[in-house]
Amino acid sequence: MGYWEKLLQHVVQGLQCVELGPRVRVQGVRVLWLCARWAGISVTLSELGERRAEQAERAGRGGAERSAEQPLPASADPGPGPGSMDRSSLLQLIQEQQLDPENTGFIGADTFAGLVHSHELPLDPTKLDMLVALAQSNERGQVCYQELVDLISSKRSSSFKRAIANGQRALPRDGLLDEPGLGVYKRFVRYVAYEILPCEVDRRWYFYRHRTCPPPVFMASVTLAQIIVFLCYGARLNKWVLQTYHPEYMKSPLVYHPGHRARAWRFLTYMFMHVGLEQLGFNALLQLMIGVPLEMVHGVLRISLLYLAGVLAGSLTVSITDMRAPVVGGSGGVYALCSAHLANVVMNWAGMRCPYKLLRMVLALVCMSSEVGRAVWLRFSPPLPASGPQPSFMAHLAGAVVGVSMGLTILRSYEERLRDQCGWWVVLLAYGTFLLFAIFWNVFAYDLLGADIPPPP
Repeated sequence: MGYWEKLLQHVVQGLQCVELGPRVRVQGVRVLWLCARWAGISVTLSELGERRAEQAERAGRGGAERSAEQPLPASADPGPGPGSMDRSSLLQLIQEQQLDPENTGFIGADTFAGLVHSHELPLDPTKLDMLVALAQSNERGQVCYQELVDLISSKRSSSFKRAIANGQRALPRDGLLDEPGLGVYKRFVRYVAYEILPCEVDRRWYFYRHRTCPPPVFMASVTLAQIIVFLCYGARLNKWVLQTYHPEYMKSPLVYHPGHRARAWRFLTYMFMHVGLEQLGFNALLQLMIGVPLEMVHGVLRISLLYLAGVLAGSLTVSITDMRAPVVGGSGGVYALCSAHLANVVMNWAGMRCPYKLLRMVLALVCMSSEVGRAVWLRFSPPLPASGPQPSFMAHLAGAVVGVSMGLTILRSYEERLRDQCGWWVVLLAYGTFLLFAIFWNVFAYDLLGADIPPPP
């Protein structure tokens, strides 16, 4: 048998395995026949049809024999070959079997396990055990549809897959909340897992593989540096509230001022300066309460990238939309973290197990809105006479946009490589386009528009 004949045979066999409609199959066979004629292979349409009929008859006999057998228990071996199942075939199977007639988003684990064995679906025993563990962690013995899709489609990183294949990732039958004899730190790790991750598999995976090294140093270091800088300027100016009204405050080399746009470091270093004790306390509290748990789960690289992207987007947005205003405070990075976390909680509302999540969501939105309102009031209605415009509030909004776009993509990709996510490249392209536009704006727009900016201090 020549090369083309072998290739045609493999393609015909693949065509029989694909779940297509009869009309599509006929058209596919005709196309293969034309390709065979063009390649000089002697084959007829009847031969192709006979091959397909023989395979269909064998599959029918096998299905009839399997249907007469007794279904296996949920923890038994479903058969050889681990394989995988895509999202579309799984959804079609769930709809045909009416496993979720009320569209609740949850599926009974026992019912699905029986369906797996009766249809000989390619689900390896380890994943089936994980499915049972997920169901046991649910009060009604059900599994969230999204968790089921992620589990069957192997939507995990290479490290997760290797651990599953090597048997190194054993999921206990009891839920994490029932773990006895935990120390203080392990209790904190469990708290972080339930606060940040929406999937039970991810929570267990994080809890049992978590290591104390490296610690979450980025958010702690940024917060400590902000406190030290504030104390230094507070002692120097002898002013702890509304420091921006002091004439010497804007002379700091860290503050972003439109008159010093050429000093590019100011677009980032302004995050170490704050208006007063109230803004520093608000930002430091959120950085430690939200930033540190996020860094523990997603790593220092991802969270530092998100935080700094929010800070840079905040100063650049102010330079475009509020051209006369300076910027101080780390609100751009803080709002990037908070908005990303809140958006992740909303999109995975059914899977989040943090207590009082609705009340905490409302309180977080009220606090963030109050801080933005305070910044707007200080910008347009300053309580004290000042020598120039007060810091802008647009950095808060820019940070929130970065959090909803870039941050949500990062938080939804736990234990997955970002470079494998199509949405990640779309977000990076959008952010890069914004950076290029902002750079050209700062270089040319101020002179072309004749912006009346205050003189640099």
